[in-house]
Amino acid sequence: MTGRRPRLGWYVHHHGRGHLTRLLAIAPHLDADVDCVSTLAAPPGLPAGWSWTVLGRDDDGADPVDPTVDGLLHWAPIGHAGHRTRLSVIAAAAVAGRWDGMVVDTSVEVTLFARLLGLRTVVVTQPGNRVDRPHLLGFAAADAVLAPWARGILSPPHLEALGEKVVYTGGISRFAGRDTAGVRTDGVVLLAGGGGAAVGPAAIRDAEKATGRTWRVLGGDAWADDPWPALLSAGVVVSWAGQNAVADLAAARAPAVVVPQERPFDEQRETGRALHRAGLAQVRDDWPAAAQWPDLIDRAASARPEWERWEVAGAPQRAATAIADTMRGRR
Repeated sequence: MTGRRPRLGWYVHHHGRGHLTRLLAIAPHLDADVDCVSTLAAPPGLPAGWSWTVLGRDDDGADPVDPTVDGLLHWAPIGHAGHRTRLSVIAAAAVAGRWDGMVVDTSVEVTLFARLLGLRTVVVTQPGNRVDRPHLLGFAAADAVLAPWARGILSPPHLEALGEKVVYTGGISRFAGRDTAGVRTDGVVLLAGGGGAAVGPAAIRDAEKATGRTWRVLGGDAWADDPWPALLSAGVVVSWAGQNAVADLAAARAPAVVVPQERPFDEQRETGRALHRAGLAQVRDDWPAAAQWPDLIDRAASARPEWERWEVAGAPQRAATAIADTMRGRR
């Protein structure tokens, strides 16, 4: 492809809000026209010239038949009309749009399908123990792998053999570049995300009572489209260990307590261990007992974490550059 603006597809996984949030953080910096495909509904704020196609579900109905192909893939159920239709829609869009390539965030099956269509393929990876056959197959098929964290702080084993195919962008936050001036109070913000958690309202109320501080919950049923002011004013932010949440903590330079939640392939557990080793947050494997919270919050509030090590500044631009370079055959 020479002499024209690239056009590409972008697959957005529907679990939680992190994959969509990452797309919207990168979008303003990407020199390309993009056709997005996802089970999620189209969000507001897409750049001019971008499109959004809603895919049907492939995880509903009766018990799936041989969805892993005897361990070769993660999800390719035999005879499921939704699964077949999703792939046919992607193929039709690639032909109609004359795509130069595809960004996949994230799916082994869509990665392989994009490469079989002859598309240059960029995969967004996640932390965790992703050395199973499907993941290794997907990484091998990709032209580039984006790792949205800082090189050296988080080094999952599945990236070791990929060499220069991996682009460590730093933490991709939608708040990168925003003004961080503000005055921190003694309040606590719980940044709960949209991917689910094992912590219930009663446990949160007990923690609030034990600390004697006011807690504000952001996420889940109390979702906030723009938590930035709360992240800047909180004395301490309590957060899960999702990639977007950690990047937002770094962007706000927030004193933090991080409690990883159960996710596939120990994604958040590995991130939590990396944050602990780097001294960037107080990390606990499980939700602490009420009596443990006062000391934990006090220690977090007095810490001065070197969040610049997570390399949030410029991360969306680095991701956009890597994508555009891949589509132009420069990687």
